[in-house]
Amino acid sequence: MKKVVIMGASEGIGYACAEALARRGVKVGIAARRTAPMQALKALYPEYVEYMSIDVTKPDAVERLNDLIGLLGGMDIYLHVAGIGYENTTLEPELEVEIFETNLIGFVRCICGAYRYFRLNGKKGHIAAVTSVAGTNGIGRLSAYSASKGGAQKWLVALEQLSNNSNAGITFTDIRPGWIDTPLLVPGNKYPMTMDLRYAVPIILKAIARKKRVAVIDWRWNIVVGLWRAIPNFIYTRLNIPISSPDNPLPDGTLRRRVALERGSEAAAAKDRNP
Repeated sequence: MKKVVIMGASEGIGYACAEALARRGVKVGIAARRTAPMQALKALYPEYVEYMSIDVTKPDAVERLNDLIGLLGGMDIYLHVAGIGYENTTLEPELEVEIFETNLIGFVRCICGAYRYFRLNGKKGHIAAVTSVAGTNGIGRLSAYSASKGGAQKWLVALEQLSNNSNAGITFTDIRPGWIDTPLLVPGNKYPMTMDLRYAVPIILKAIARKKRVAVIDWRWNIVVGLWRAIPNFIYTRLNIPISSPDNPLPDGTLRRRVALERGSEAAAAKDRNP
């Protein structure tokens, strides 16, 4: 029986995938920072679910991942779902860094752990990761999010080349969803072509089972991705791509004045008021 480990399974895509697999009788090891939802899933499927609290941004994440694999009795497929994202058009540095720490540094840390587990145990395992259609190109309103997802996609290409060159036999699936109705979305806002988990999760699991290299979820977003790629940068960088409705307003000249005041620079603020 295949054993699947899912990182980022306390809600959203990760939890829904774990529940769907456990319902089919697949042994699943789930990990996330919050334990209560994972405990609830374990109570529903005690024979098929093991869980562990893991924070992908912490240095001990790989050690704890290996502990979860041991608890599960091995691993054949690793699915990385953990990620965060939000608009940060004022480019508050710590908010941008927080996204990169989870979506790229934590991503790299845990997938390195999964890759090394397969290699050290002589297993031709499968690594799947949920990135995003946003990784196709930079999106101004989602600057750190789109860049982190794009970096993750390129890194998976590099790992596939490494696996092939070293005859490791490890395969990869890059899952690139459009908007899916999860807690990542702002409640009350409307997002274009939003998909329900009940619709998206079977497509995701089928792509993993078939070891599809890249899976854009769904066909409508595949068309959007193709169009994005066809637009020259000098045009693309002038587009204003709204994320949701109602649209969050972009910052204006008041940002510079506010930053100047925060730094205690009254002179810089006065210059901005009277250019």
